[in-house]
Amino acid sequence: MNETEHMTERAPVPDPNDNRRQVLYWRLLARLFDPEEQAALESASLAVVEDIGLPAALLDPGASVDSVVQRHPELAAEFEGLMTPEPEEDGRRDRAAEVRRAALASKVLLNVFASPPGTVTAGQLARWQSDAGWLERALGCRPGELRGGRGGQGDATGTGAGGGVSPTGTGSGAPTPDLSRLIPEIGPELGSIEAGLVQRMRLREVLADPRLASRLTPSMSLIEQLLRDKDNLSGVALANAKALIRRYVDQVAEVLRTQVEKASVGEIDRSVPPKRVFRNLDLDRTIWKNLTNWDPEEERLYVDRLYYRHTSRKTTPQRLIVVVDQSGSMVDSMVNCTILASIFAGLPKVEVHLIAYDTQALDLTPWAHDPFETLLRTKLGGGTDGTVAMALAQPKIAEPRNTVVVWISDFYEWRHTELFESMAAIHRSGAKFIPVGSVTSSGRGSVNPWFRAKFNNLGTPVISGHIKKLVLELKAFLT
Repeated sequence: MNETEHMTERAPVPDPNDNRRQVLYWRLLARLFDPEEQAALESASLAVVEDIGLPAALLDPGASVDSVVQRHPELAAEFEGLMTPEPEEDGRRDRAAEVRRAALASKVLLNVFASPPGTVTAGQLARWQSDAGWLERALGCRPGELRGGRGGQGDATGTGAGGGVSPTGTGSGAPTPDLSRLIPEIGPELGSIEAGLVQRMRLREVLADPRLASRLTPSMSLIEQLLRDKDNLSGVALANAKALIRRYVDQVAEVLRTQVEKASVGEIDRSVPPKRVFRNLDLDRTIWKNLTNWDPEEERLYVDRLYYRHTSRKTTPQRLIVVVDQSGSMVDSMVNCTILASIFAGLPKVEVHLIAYDTQALDLTPWAHDPFETLLRTKLGGGTDGTVAMALAQPKIAEPRNTVVVWISDFYEWRHTELFESMAAIHRSGAKFIPVGSVTSSGRGSVNPWFRAKFNNLGTPVISGHIKKLVLELKAFLT
């Protein structure tokens, strides 16, 4: 055996996981220093992520960590303490686990340190704050702890000694980072990034100037920003923000009210005598019934009796319970449905209850008649846990046969099985359950496929699309 053959025989077999991890970190560095997409790195990273069974959404710069975890709740536990040191077993490295951590860590780091350029919206700020919270959790801290300047938790510290493996698998045999020294340096950096984002939210400057604020045209995107940022406004800026929200609410309410009024309101109730006023006079029937009194010589019709149209309609007291997901992805639906609920609240014999939820539920029934006041009490963003809303909705169903429950959400839920069983129970009780994926002005919508299939099997298909669809469904039940 010659020397070359001997060297080749003894050369260690390279682990493909090392290359995979390096691809992911090279993509992270490329994205941090240059927002332009590197096609080769993107395609290679996608292949790695799919090969190890992680969702492609981890590579989407526009997807927040919240949205990824919401659709893949099993990943939440992996993000917790992701960047804290893990002890080795018998001195061996789990290279496959390092690749997985590299993919998850890259997502958090890129979302936090590659802040959006230009003017920042309230929604972008809220998303960044949420992602920064996930970074803090990955470092073993509580959300907001680093930005609050309190440093990390005791269990988040590393050894600082040589021989360890980086918690994210960076480098072969590299020392574990000393998080006790690293965390205090990250905190001020996060605070600086957050301050910069707030400074670039120029909407506040516009709202503080009545002349500039009066030039703003109310739109759904603007209303979303105002609703997200309303707690940070005061004085003139807050007054102008409320005025813009009021203008938009009034505009949408006028359109929706017309759609509601176009449909009939119940069957004619002939047991109630018609109101004898001129506008109800049935001229054709009056002439027909009095034709026997026609005098051909005088060419006159003598009327013995006037006939009037029945306008009173049969109505049964109905209870409408509207449950709205107020997470960031459902802003359009939240605005439309609060306005729609207020319109139905103005109809005779319709009792409206309104509940908004994310991870907590809020009963907005006392303000259901005023969508403006309702929207001011909402808090957009966060995750979703429909079971907390169900706990408020179920006790309101007193007479199932006269109750309709409208549930508006994209149905990406944490406890999906438990929530669906509660919804199915409402349907079986005799109440009408209407699941709504979205009720937007544009007609766009997104629904969890698992829930969509379950609702189809239950016989209550999800309404998705334009708000007119929901109007027709509600009119058919309430009238």
